[in-house]
Amino acid sequence: MIKPDFEKMNGLIPAIAQDAETGEVLMMAYMNEEAWNKTLETGDAHYWSRSRNTLWHKGGTSGHVQKIKSIRIDCDDDTLVLLIDQIGGAACHKGYRSCFFRELKDGETIECSPIVFDPKEVYK
Repeated sequence: MIKPDFEKMNGLIPAIAQDAETGEVLMMAYMNEEAWNKTLETGDAHYWSRSRNTLWHKGGTSGHVQKIKSIRIDCDDDTLVLLIDQIGGAACHKGYRSCFFRELKDGETIECSPIVFDPKEVYK
């Protein structure tokens, strides 16, 4: 089985979550070897939280989990694309469908992804 090269990237590699059906990029986070193993074990996306310095089960608090459909590893073994089913409709902790909810268009920043939930209600 192919495995990411965690040593190459000082223990953390980028993992891009993409909707398996539509191709929409929903978020980018980091995985360490523990997160990788937990993701393979459970079928749910797990990441390493750099701000909290801990393993993070995506959606563990909000219920907006990411079910893994496929995992792709780049040619250098140091970046992942996770093709996922986003349960609950939102990947972003700010309540948006995608963490990439802002778009630069004609010199203006516009919102281009819908709000799915109110973070104040979910993260009490």
